[in-house]
Amino acid sequence: MKALAKVCGLVRAEDVAHAAAEGADLLGFVSHPPSPRHCADLSVASPYLDRAVLVQVAERGEAILEAARRHGFRRVQPHLPLSERERGAQLLREAGLFVLLPWSDEPDQAVIPADLYLWEPSAKATGLAGGSGQGHAMVHPPPGPFLLAGGLEASNLSERLASLPGSSRAQFQGVDAASRLEASAGCKDPAKVSAFIRTAHALEFP
Repeated sequence: MKALAKVCGLVRAEDVAHAAAEGADLLGFVSHPPSPRHCADLSVASPYLDRAVLVQVAERGEAILEAARRHGFRRVQPHLPLSERERGAQLLREAGLFVLLPWSDEPDQAVIPADLYLWEPSAKATGLAGGSGQGHAMVHPPPGPFLLAGGLEASNLSERLASLPGSSRAQFQGVDAASRLEASAGCKDPAKVSAFIRTAHALEFP
């Protein structure tokens, strides 16, 4: 089974086109102005809506739903307050969107249904909400199929996969990377992107 490769934090049209041409399965576009990877012009995703993911920070699910509908996204990665996560995810799924739900590597989280989870470092540990370039201990897995995120690049994918707890291996679906694939914040390094996608697709897992 081929692992999925998600290239996130895409901003420039040329970076999007390169990642798509190299075979990225999912393309992430951040809508959060404070982020150095904020994509101010979401129209760059338009040619690739079959694999584009709207990565948005919002207080309510309705804001993400409205943005997804306005720009034609079919997949969303909602970053919502803890009190809004369950309701917001349900709202988005009931509206027919594919929900890739962020799942921090921390204990005692409520089980929230999603189509796929993004197992990422805890912001409490990194001091940053996403895009930290740091890995995590992989101690508190999501309750369903997931993409692994956090400090990933071509050179460490095999090692990280080998370190996955045995109980989590059956749910592993692929990998996500953003900051480690950059030449500078918001600008992808084509060679790093190509190597990441190629290495991800060559991963061997059940």
